[in-house]
Amino acid sequence: MLKLIKRLQEKFNIEEVQQQKNNLTFVTLAAKDLVNFITYLKNIEDFTHLSFLTAVDRIEQDKFQLTYMLHNHKTNYNLAVKAFIERANPVVESIHHLWQQAATYQRELHEMFGIDFPGSPRLKEDFILEDWHDIPPMRRDFKTKEYSEKTYFPRPGRKTHDPEEYMKEKLYPEGDE
Repeated sequence: MLKLIKRLQEKFNIEEVQQQKNNLTFVTLAAKDLVNFITYLKNIEDFTHLSFLTAVDRIEQDKFQLTYMLHNHKTNYNLAVKAFIERANPVVESIHHLWQQAATYQRELHEMFGIDFPGSPRLKEDFILEDWHDIPPMRRDFKTKEYSEKTYFPRPGRKTHDPEEYMKEKLYPEGDE
């Protein structure tokens, strides 16, 4: 697959290449080049299967990392395409015109991270979180414990346990370590 990577590097401004396995490579490029790059991979290089699209909140860098995993059935090769976008205004061009299922991934990323994919169908409709009015819950600055304490009332008779002590008690009930 070195030939493929060399062809891609000649045509596109690839920032980084990481060979993970014999049949898996990660490439990183600018978000503005994503759609052209992915379209080329699908139409010219036969990466006809979108395996998944996901995001990671890189809060320390004030960015989201998007990863598009593509598969070529003819060569049994996987190519992960990574790009970084700003957290302050997370907008990325949609790829739903290439694969219909991309719209589902994009709806999820919009709801969970607040990433906008202009033109993606039904993007603004409730998907998983009905009537959600807080910041997107997969952002690392979302305060899960604070939200839970504010939203859910304590139930009578319910105990809370320190996880470390509770597991010691469950695993070593007689104090034998």
